[in-house]
Amino acid sequence: MRKSTVGTSARGGRGGKTTPGAARSAGGQASGSDSRARKTASAAEPGDPVPIPRKKRYRPGTKALKDIRRLQANTDLLMRKLPFSRVVREIALTMRPADSGMRWQSQAILALQEAAEAFLVHLFEDTNLCAIHAKRVTIMQKDIQLARRIRGVWGGLG
Repeated sequence: MRKSTVGTSARGGRGGKTTPGAARSAGGQASGSDSRARKTASAAEPGDPVPIPRKKRYRPGTKALKDIRRLQANTDLLMRKLPFSRVVREIALTMRPADSGMRWQSQAILALQEAAEAFLVHLFEDTNLCAIHAKRVTIMQKDIQLARRIRGVWGGLG
């Protein structure tokens, strides 16, 4: 009895997606019309469109790690100053009547922003530790809640 070799791989196992009647190519050159249709860079004629180089594609996570390194290297503020200033003024208006005409020094708003960013960075560090403790990489809302609960009243739970 003869053993059929059609549809098996070179290692002896079954090949993936080959049909019993399919013939395997020798792996040499493609058909003649295909090789003639391709042009090399030296064979380009004047008037041919200039090929646009493809944008570099990074593997998943590479850009995120690059951003993390960039943000950890500098000491700049992470939130934009003007939107933060608007939020501070809006919250201050809820505390006092609108006609009080409260004025703010720029250094006071910057001090609030520094404190707010330091609080958030510390909160996210604790949140990340909670996620790692739960054997996860992704932080979730329950991690933030646990971090705030562990910190207590002086840690931002109020």
